[in-house]
Amino acid sequence: MATDLHWLSIAEAAQLIERRELSPVDLVDACLERVEALDGRLNAFITVLADEARVDARGAADEIANGSYRGPLHGIPVALKDIFAVAGAPMTAGSLIFRDVVSEEDSEVTRRLRAAGAIVLGTLNLHEIALGATGINPHTGPARNPWNTGHITGGSSSGAGAAVAAGLCFAGMGTDTGGSIRIPAALCGIAGIKPTFGRVSRRGLLPLSWSLDHAGPLTRNVEDAAIVLQVIAGHDAGDPASSRADVPDYSATLGEGVRHRRIGVPDRYFDDGVDADVQAAFREALRQLEGLGAELSEFSPPHADEMPGALAAIMLPEAFTFHQSAMRERPEDIGEDVRYRLELGAAYPAAEYIQALRFREMLVETWREEVFGEIDLVATATTMVAARPIDQSDLSTTLSLIRNTNPFNLLGTPAISVPCGFTGDGLPVGLQLAGRWFDEATVLRAAYAYESVTDWNSRRPPL
Repeated sequence: MATDLHWLSIAEAAQLIERRELSPVDLVDACLERVEALDGRLNAFITVLADEARVDARGAADEIANGSYRGPLHGIPVALKDIFAVAGAPMTAGSLIFRDVVSEEDSEVTRRLRAAGAIVLGTLNLHEIALGATGINPHTGPARNPWNTGHITGGSSSGAGAAVAAGLCFAGMGTDTGGSIRIPAALCGIAGIKPTFGRVSRRGLLPLSWSLDHAGPLTRNVEDAAIVLQVIAGHDAGDPASSRADVPDYSATLGEGVRHRRIGVPDRYFDDGVDADVQAAFREALRQLEGLGAELSEFSPPHADEMPGALAAIMLPEAFTFHQSAMRERPEDIGEDVRYRLELGAAYPAAEYIQALRFREMLVETWREEVFGEIDLVATATTMVAARPIDQSDLSTTLSLIRNTNPFNLLGTPAISVPCGFTGDGLPVGLQLAGRWFDEATVLRAAYAYESVTDWNSRRPPL
């Protein structure tokens, strides 16, 4: 057996485990050894549950040996952003406000992962309370990019980006309110999918913005993303926003390709001010998709310039509402950048919040008819810039990171980021593909088709 077990894909590891050629115990040990060796440099984890993971791995090995194989996540090591409840473990949200909180039960996502046989290694670093795009946290320290540890991972699911890219775990669960899965996926050179709003339960997650929050996986390739999404998707009666829409078999249709799929390329807004290296990688990705048989066409995205303001007018007041007692009683325990954003949330007039909600309703119908009535997918660069140095990441960096991602949070449509190249400095660039509501299958197929003719996802950071 090769010594670099941590670089197996979920699909590869699952085949070996099912054939009893690989033990979950060995796989978990390989990841924990990787965590011990590298996390001091990466700062991806907040809590490592080594003892519990080893016990669960032995239990999984026994089940499989007795013929009770549960499926492709059985025995696979995963970790969750530290706003997912993990029974018996701290859930700090990367904040002093929650440093003493210990979860009494699993979140629904955690429960579904465990039910599928996944092994929870621990909880992952994040931008404080998930309110930020850089991953720079004054309390836990910044998660560091495996491609250059002096650079940001992106956020807010910063630890998930670093941990998956560096081989510390096979999947990292993240949340995405304005881009927080796709941004670290792009900056760390991995895959990350934000499913449709309501597709994955958020019960047991610390909320940021209850009408914009999404939960989804970060993995090293698209096939693995489909495997994890299959397990966590589906209705949860305990989440009022959870959809009852049927969940298709994502893996079964991955290989259907993009021939004759109509991909729209925005003619404005989404590439205004993009870095040259990012633009070049994105344009080459478009040529690859066209070579695979996709039909590309430019379109004018309706109301694109108004979308960021509307998202902020919803997200910030909702975030303040949840955290208002902490802002009133312990403001000094909240990081300066996050406290500033919460203060902005408190300042929004109710009329502006309501107007933003009404605008979103109009926007969804407009995009449903004028955009997704004509095309199957939208393609953009995931972010306008690659990972910036930690000490040079400011508000302008944040705006460059969220510009292309947050419109699809406002719309609630599924969107994925996959690697599509590198800058001249060796930093990853992401391609974003967004699709119709509850059509994650087409998003995954297109991303898989592109990934299949490139080698970006097979490259490993120089650790």
